[in-house]
Amino acid sequence: MVSTLNILLLWWASCAQSDQAFDLPELLVAESGEVIDTVQEWQSQRRPEVIELFRENVYGCNPIDKPHNLKFEVKEINPEAMSGKATLKLVDISYGGPGGNGCIHLAVFLPNDRPSPAPGFLLICNRPREENIDPTRVTKSPFWPTEEIVDRGYVAATFHIEDVDPDEHDQFKNGVHGIFDPLDSPRGPDAWGSIAAWAWGASRCMDYFEADNDIDHTKMAVVGHSRGGKTALWCGATDERFALVISNESGCTGAALARRKSGEDIQAINNRFPHWFCENYKKYDGKEDELPIDQHMLLALMAPRLVYVSSATEDKWADPLGEFLSCVYAEPVFDLYGVKGLGTSTMPAANSPLHEGQIGYHLRRGSHDLTRYDWNCFMDFADKHWETATRT
Repeated sequence: MVSTLNILLLWWASCAQSDQAFDLPELLVAESGEVIDTVQEWQSQRRPEVIELFRENVYGCNPIDKPHNLKFEVKEINPEAMSGKATLKLVDISYGGPGGNGCIHLAVFLPNDRPSPAPGFLLICNRPREENIDPTRVTKSPFWPTEEIVDRGYVAATFHIEDVDPDEHDQFKNGVHGIFDPLDSPRGPDAWGSIAAWAWGASRCMDYFEADNDIDHTKMAVVGHSRGGKTALWCGATDERFALVISNESGCTGAALARRKSGEDIQAINNRFPHWFCENYKKYDGKEDELPIDQHMLLALMAPRLVYVSSATEDKWADPLGEFLSCVYAEPVFDLYGVKGLGTSTMPAANSPLHEGQIGYHLRRGSHDLTRYDWNCFMDFADKHWETATRT
């Protein structure tokens, strides 16, 4: 087992970019003080503890998982999309609760030249729908380069976060909070915020993938950028059906270590976006060192599945070094499973992807964005590992 002290010393020796030291919570020490050194102990004891610590202190607890009245309706099928290269399916995922009804509008492009079922990528879209995920393909954006994804033989699927919960603070009256939160009691301090709601929506898309024989649901990735990247990580941590979890420039409360206090910090994100996380998270405004968890532990929850983190050189607000170090510190759990994690503690040069282990990483030249370069790196990683990707 690699201790926090040893990995800190390794980091000081190899990362000249470092500007401060910090002490992380022990990943492989249970709350009882027991050292975790087997897969069975991680799965039965420590992993559930870590999940609950994130639920209680950061993302909040969902009042519901899969609704009993969840329905799928394929509203449109076009087998000649993209000049015959793809089949487009527009699917409504509907559900209801005490506060009303909701619907996620899922767009799915299936590659016509690859036998079914095909693997693929689900994008959690947090940018304007019309400009970024136009299913007619009249408007095309590198944010969701559907043609390139299909050309590589993958399913390209997406939904918009506002189908699940509008990205605004209205005291949790709209979206799935208004539908499923108990009507006869106040919200608790650990009630789910918008990040957890959007992750819940991605899991409902996975419910559909399991029902569609054209999609290989055992080889689906969940992808997100910025706030969508935070969402993808929490979704992948709580829904082990996703074989690959991809976080692009997710920063604070995504892949970046909170204790580095570099770029956006907990107080800044809670002030700007008070609806993203549970109320308990505000207790840690300016008190990152008091958190019982940190984001390397979130990445470790993906083990032994595939997880990918990407950063950008000019995106200081997201703290690229902090994102990379989370990958380094998550590695001991992958070691438990006998699989390679990241494989290095030295941050790579820009545009030099690390794809050898179950943890992938790249630092792209440029600013805060999701680009074709990023997507091609994600697909290169999937090409390399998909046949050997392990799911619990």
